[in-house]
Amino acid sequence: MKNDMSVLNRILKTKQEEVTERKNRISERDLMSTLLAGRQRLSMRKALEESATGIIAEFKRKSPSGGFIHEAAGVQEVVGGYVRNGAAACSVLTDTDYFGGSLLDLAMARRVSDIPLLRKDFIVDFYQLAEAVAYGADAVLLIAAALSPAQCRELADAAHGLGLEILLEIHREEELEYVSPEMDIVGINNRNLTTFETDIYTSFRLASQVPVACLKVAESGIRAMETVVALRRLGFRGFLIGEHFMREAQPAQALKNFVGYAD
Repeated sequence: MKNDMSVLNRILKTKQEEVTERKNRISERDLMSTLLAGRQRLSMRKALEESATGIIAEFKRKSPSGGFIHEAAGVQEVVGGYVRNGAAACSVLTDTDYFGGSLLDLAMARRVSDIPLLRKDFIVDFYQLAEAVAYGADAVLLIAAALSPAQCRELADAAHGLGLEILLEIHREEELEYVSPEMDIVGINNRNLTTFETDIYTSFRLASQVPVACLKVAESGIRAMETVVALRRLGFRGFLIGEHFMREAQPAQALKNFVGYAD
């Protein structure tokens, strides 16, 4: 964890408290005995490699910087629409305090999705990996800014042991040291998690510094297909888009319009 009391650090402090409380309510053993824990998990990396769009469409109700984006959004309606309208995978925010999500959102998304689901949260403990499995995720986000390199490797190994894939998120050159073969997907976040400001050129700037063998995903600030095309030329195969869709009355229709599908 970084030293400055940034928005990220406030989130992480809350997250540690939340995990401690959850552990007291339900054990890892009970989580791993759920029906969804026994399902065959889907490969998000493979889905992105084979997708014509590469879009990871995100479901989120609010953000720390912008407040509520789409407070009344129904997860099954939105995610089901994403699936029908060309998403390669879906990302579901499960943080409650800062993003208005929940693990129930993830489980409900699983019911209407036959494509990979990413649990997007601030993962700091093995227990959250067990939760991801129990509620239907196929992959989890590990944020370099929130973890030491050793913690990141340890959580990645544990996730793989549960059949989960990893999307490693980086934002700065200094975080390139986190990139290693065990990270299934490398995401370059255009949003600074200290200030929550967005700069789309972060992906363009860091693209050449990520090893060619890594499957690259651009995250945040993507609002036009022209940006996707330009990033594809730099080797990106995934594009995580949330607010651009969720700010619309019909997020799934916004995805459909974005990729240019005909009515």
